Amino acid sequence: KKKKPKLLNKFDKTIKAELDAAEKLRKKGKVEEALRAFEALVNQYPQSPRARYGKAQSEDDLAEKMRSNEMLQQAINTYDEVASLPNVPSDLMKLSLKREADRQQFLGRMRGSLVTLQKLVQLFPSDTSFKNDLGVGYLLMGDNSNAKKVYEEVLSLAPDDGFAKVHYGFILKAENKIAESIPFLKEGLESGDPGTDDGRFYFHLGDALQRIGDKEAYKWYELGYQRGHFASVWQRSLYNVKGLKAQPWWTAKETGYTDLVKSLEKNWKLIRDEGLAVMDKKRSLFLPEDENLREKGDWSQFTLWQQGRKNENSCKGAPKTCALLERFPEATGCRRGQIKYSVMHPGTHVWPHTGPTNCRLRMHLGLVIPKEGCRIRCAQENRTWEEGKVLIFDDSFEHEVWQDAESYRLIFIVDVWHPELTAQQRRTLPAI
Repeated sequence: KKKKPKLLNKFDKTIKAELDAAEKLRKKGKVEEALRAFEALVNQYPQSPRARYGKAQSEDDLAEKMRSNEMLQQAINTYDEVASLPNVPSDLMKLSLKREADRQQFLGRMRGSLVTLQKLVQLFPSDTSFKNDLGVGYLLMGDNSNAKKVYEEVLSLAPDDGFAKVHYGFILKAENKIAESIPFLKEGLESGDPGTDDGRFYFHLGDALQRIGDKEAYKWYELGYQRGHFASVWQRSLYNVKGLKAQPWWTAKETGYTDLVKSLEKNWKLIRDEGLAVMDKKRSLFLPEDENLREKGDWSQFTLWQQGRKNENSCKGAPKTCALLERFPEATGCRRGQIKYSVMHPGTHVWPHTGPTNCRLRMHLGLVIPKEGCRIRCAQENRTWEEGKVLIFDDSFEHEVWQDAESYRLIFIVDVWHPELTAQQRRTLPAI
């Protein structure tokens, strides 16, 4: 059984009845009354750590009730004040600083949160859980190298720490140390430690295993599915809206976007010619794919819309194509997708991978397609492109691409909102 944290110092034990009365109000959800009670105690006993902690918690609760960032900032300041008082019991110090760091992260104050976590690590150097949290703090800042050092330190102190293992494996995988990342991700997940049961770790372990040609990948995808992280073994996106129709391949009729498909197919030569002109004139506008999805080869893209935002500069290179698309908000307004040209040269293989969200469908319009040697697999079915024809698939399902032709392949990619999303969802879903 977990030991109850000791929150009262010697002095606070003498005013326990008053503290308990205020806390009772907070527990009952009488937030405003609780805050008034704790404020009165802080005024009366400014050196009382427990009274100030109660004030911080009440402000925290009130911030949630009012949905007020201003009130939340006030709570953060009060948690910080607790830590600067004399004779703070160590359990109270831990709770206060940990909650302060958590609330700072919630507000996007990543640097402030990092400082709070560093303070915790300095105060309690033998508590590896705070080092683990500090590692996450660095990861949220995009500082993988400092996070890596922290997890190496944790694993030297606690070699079986599952939380440190999955995060360390995650960092190795991001560094493209594929084979090295596998044992850490695997052992971390197998540990069952708190914080390890996360879809991202199943996702990256499976991906790493696939890249070394190990069929055990699907065992982990199956497990991730059973734990509720994936919609299915094949559909493994992590940013989803529940209940949307899910199938790898779609027809234009099923999407309801027949006008868009007809317009793309009718104007395919115009779209192709503008794409070719950009390729000829300014090859540099085509940027290499940068998500580490290629096993080998040469694959570049020229983006017109990203996350529902038009790239005015790119559209100068393909003005007619952009004008044509302006009529279709399901595509230009799709904040979880892109509209882009994609050129793939011979000898390219794209690893099996899944897109981030089930909220979009992906259209591929064939523009320059070699006679043979190019194919795409989505889930368990292979298809090929045709010039002037649109293929539609759900890229939240696993897909893979081979380009073994004699010459380049050029297609036009248009992402659209999943047809079952409501107007409200399309307006409010955060961009990806």
